Amino acid sequence: MTLFDGVLLLIAAGFAVASMLPKIRNNAWWHATVTPLASIIGSGFLVIAPLLADVAGSYALAAMGLIVALAYVIGHAVRFNIINSESLEARHSGPRGLYAASHLSNLSLTVAYVISVAFYIRLLASFALSMTPYTGAGYEDLLATAILAAIGIVGWFHGLRGLEFVETISVSIKLSIIVALLAALFGHNLGTGQWSAELVPADVDVWTRLRMLAGMLLVVQGFETSRYLGEAYPPQMRKKTMQWAQLSSGAIYLLFVALVVPVLVYLPEGKPSETAIIGVTGHVAWVLPYLLVFAALMSQLSAGIADTVGAGGLVVEETHRRIRERLAYPVLIAFSIALIWLFNIFEVIAIASRTFAFYYMMQAVIAFMVAGKTLTGRKRVVQQIGFASLAMLLALIVLFALPAE
Repeated sequence: MTLFDGVLLLIAAGFAVASMLPKIRNNAWWHATVTPLASIIGSGFLVIAPLLADVAGSYALAAMGLIVALAYVIGHAVRFNIINSESLEARHSGPRGLYAASHLSNLSLTVAYVISVAFYIRLLASFALSMTPYTGAGYEDLLATAILAAIGIVGWFHGLRGLEFVETISVSIKLSIIVALLAALFGHNLGTGQWSAELVPADVDVWTRLRMLAGMLLVVQGFETSRYLGEAYPPQMRKKTMQWAQLSSGAIYLLFVALVVPVLVYLPEGKPSETAIIGVTGHVAWVLPYLLVFAALMSQLSAGIADTVGAGGLVVEETHRRIRERLAYPVLIAFSIALIWLFNIFEVIAIASRTFAFYYMMQAVIAFMVAGKTLTGRKRVVQQIGFASLAMLLALIVLFALPAE
């Protein structure tokens, strides 16, 4: 272990301690930001760089910029619906077709959440047992079931606040490791003088390459969870904290890809695995692979809890508050546990990827409808053209994208 490794550990520990101070941990704005942020910087963070290197080569940063920009535009549609559609639905005064579109949208997202929660926690179990003698699907399924059951119990007894508490701690740890990772990459590149690299992408045609990039949109999925925290936070707060979560996570993704490109020359040949970046960072600092394994565990846990929270909010909204979140959490967790034991969750996640894209398409459709009801003049025309174009683009992604996760 070198001095550089020690400095990185101090950076991670310092950030983690600072982010867990009561003034930050108990801040309502931070709580409202944590859920979308946890889901956006979830399981996709560690795999995005190898995927981009494989698909876009030396243009990885530009490709990441396009993905972040598209996600932000979709976020605009969701934020528009938070402010405008929710109130129309509550007053039953929306345009014709709004309720049917909203129900279809929510149903698709609930299915996607249940699958993704099972996927995140099953992947967490795989990471956790990878360095023990207890490897294999049976042990991993048992551990995933135990973790999911614990999440359901916390949700049942402590509700949203209990899940947010666990989520806040895991997100703080994950972000502290990411800060240390970015510092390590910056220091490495500064020392070597290398800030770019010639990366050779996979030998596929342009159409396949575009389909693969479209599939990577789901890596930055998760901002929509703000839409379903209405029981705890007012619309304006959810709109602004979602925007902050998208901007900050987008900056982290772009900075990470920009700094990691010179190190991606160490990627092994062939199709990149979900753990490829962990081995690559060993060329930067001895301690990084160990930190990233821990970050991967925190990523799966925080993303799984974030989607559980989002799914609980969906159930509350769809049942018009007849079912409370505390009851919804264990029921949703039970479905996720059943998925783990009945299906190959790594194959079912492909369904969730397309379902998320379908949900975003429906949110754009809803925004188009609501804009026609709530806006006037040039602003209405501009917004409706934008939402219609976005819906058509997302329809293409639903049909043709190759899932990245």
